Amino acid sequence: MATLPVYRWRLAPDGLATRRQLRALGLRPGGQDVAAQLERPRRRRGPLVAYLYSIDAARPVRPMTARRAAALAKANAARRWCPTCRRDAGYIIPASLGMCTSCAYPDEQRAA
Repeated sequence: MATLPVYRWRLAPDGLATRRQLRALGLRPGGQDVAAQLERPRRRRGPLVAYLYSIDAARPVRPMTARRAAALAKANAARRWCPTCRRDAGYIIPASLGMCTSCAYPDEQRAA
């Protein structure tokens, strides 16, 4: 197993990009392996790591179809429904709570 080349923050060569940079260019990794690694040092913890992909081997982003948009809207709507009170919370319910804030903290909601 070969090791990845590691570059310091902001010193990556041209032709390599992170997933977000590829997305901004309208591209996706397209199944290619990670080409290199980017590290940003931090003082008290380990470095932040970003994986770099080759821009030349990247593929265009698949277009959004009507069916994919409908499925995405349905999935996002399901994340807004509280399983306890069965209402639309108006926001995406935090996974840490598993229910809307009025169900998670009923005493605080009555006081307000």
